[in-house]
Amino acid sequence: MNTGNMRTVLSLAPYLWPAGNPGARVRVVIALIFMLLSKVVTVYVPIIYGDVVDALAPKDGRAMLAVPVALLIAYGLARIGGAGFGELRDALFASVQQRAVRLLALRTFRHLHAVSLRFHMDRQTGGMSRVIDRGVQGMQSVLRLAVFNVVPTALELIMVTIIIWRMFDWRYAVVTCVAVLAYVAYTTLLAGRRGRYRRTMNDTDNDASTKALDSLLNYETVKYFNNEEHEAQRYDGALARYERAAVRVQVSLNMLNLGQAAIIATGLTLIMLMAATDMHDGTMTIGRFVLVNTYLIQLYQPLNFLGMVYMTIKQGLVDMEQMFSLLRVQQEVTDKPRALSLPAHGPAGEVRFDDVRFGYQSNREILKGVSFTVPAGNRLAIVGPTGSGKSTIGRLMFRFYDVTGGAVLVDGHDVRDLSQDSLRAAIGVVPQDTVLFNDTIRYNIGYGRPSASQEEIEAAARAAQVHDFVMRLPEGYDTRVGERGLKLSGGEKQRVAIARTILKDPRILILDEATSALDTRTEQDIQTALRAVARDRTTLVIAHRLSTVVDADEIIVLRDGQIAERGSHAALLARDGVYAQMWAMQAAEQEEPEPLGAA
Repeated sequence: MNTGNMRTVLSLAPYLWPAGNPGARVRVVIALIFMLLSKVVTVYVPIIYGDVVDALAPKDGRAMLAVPVALLIAYGLARIGGAGFGELRDALFASVQQRAVRLLALRTFRHLHAVSLRFHMDRQTGGMSRVIDRGVQGMQSVLRLAVFNVVPTALELIMVTIIIWRMFDWRYAVVTCVAVLAYVAYTTLLAGRRGRYRRTMNDTDNDASTKALDSLLNYETVKYFNNEEHEAQRYDGALARYERAAVRVQVSLNMLNLGQAAIIATGLTLIMLMAATDMHDGTMTIGRFVLVNTYLIQLYQPLNFLGMVYMTIKQGLVDMEQMFSLLRVQQEVTDKPRALSLPAHGPAGEVRFDDVRFGYQSNREILKGVSFTVPAGNRLAIVGPTGSGKSTIGRLMFRFYDVTGGAVLVDGHDVRDLSQDSLRAAIGVVPQDTVLFNDTIRYNIGYGRPSASQEEIEAAARAAQVHDFVMRLPEGYDTRVGERGLKLSGGEKQRVAIARTILKDPRILILDEATSALDTRTEQDIQTALRAVARDRTTLVIAHRLSTVVDADEIIVLRDGQIAERGSHAALLARDGVYAQMWAMQAAEQEEPEPLGAA
């Protein structure tokens, strides 16, 4: 077993022997006792069977007339006991196994939400979902098979070898051990090779799943560019690579099964030849001949099954390896040991950026010493050309990333000294790219505060001017919005997002191009609603359309990661600088007549 597999196995221990759960530990201990009893009884069954054969064998040329009823009853009870103890073992361990799988899946889910935004921007969703699915299934296989198949089979092998040595002689024990060791060595050799093939198959499977999911999520884009055949060829290329890897896995399995069968047959033949010779010499009875034959068949059956078990465990460990690698991804943004808590509700908070510097890569700085203060309850607008760092300010505020220089402060506290939960609970965001869950409108609005009542959800919807639209739908608030909200228009999705933030009732509000998907008339209506929501809250408005920020208390103009200008709308126009040029350009675009032939 390589280092990676050993590390994966050791990672399972806390789930199999959970801390703080004495009930689960008791179940594990009792299950192990039943496992031991099952194997003891199973090993004893051939001895009873051999005694029955000897008791029924003819003696002095006469057939035995008296039937050994007691031995037959003991034989039946032993077989029932062996099976019964095994079933009780599995029944007791089932809850431990399923809880371990549940805890690992939950831990992975929580960890993926805890890692940085940078990780999620680089991820491939389709491939990652397959990694988690296979990892959970692999854990089920490893827990079920390793604990109650590999260990019992090894225990049975030891007991059978000792019994054969004691009841017969060392030759039988040596042949049995050599055959088993050859079997294990051959299986291990081919399993290592098959493990490499399996990894390749997993990688190609991830690639195919990612391409399929990405293509389906971008269904409209595929249609716009008439690229169905291009997508099909990309997907088929990934499937072809998977096909080649899967064939190699299957062929290697066939070679493994053939070699195992040959080793088992050779060992069994040698043992039977020795037993037949001993019978011919008169040193072995018919019952003992049947006993050794039964032992070997009984031993080789689980060994034959062990080959499949071993491969399943190897595959399970390979499948789990990638999932545990996800758990080893370090959190880029973490809370300090005694992080402060920021009140989620109450008076508006003050926001201050103090000489903030930040870059997504170390060699490319986005913000270059940005400083500003938003007094509690005030409204700050941030404008500037694309790529100037506007949205980055919102991400730093929400602490998706930590600054590389300077500090972001809320109510005088550096956000790095605050717990992420409390900071994010105090901030509400209406993003530019609104993504909804594939659930009902009620769920998506209520996501702002899951404990909210229907009346509170409807009040938020009215404030966002989406309630009337929802009530006109046949299913009302129970209408499902589709994948990423595709069943709704851009404006409708944006209103639902605004309602969701209204329901959250944050102290600080970030509007990141919050009306970018709306037409002019709807934008005016939503602006009225947003002004009502922003009242008594500290608000940061990241905007492209300057007409939406004319009433801001202060406007800062970002250019190349620095504040080029700052002031009120009137003051910036009077300065006749960057802001005034942007205002003039947008005004000219709005006044430009429609071209002939426009709808």
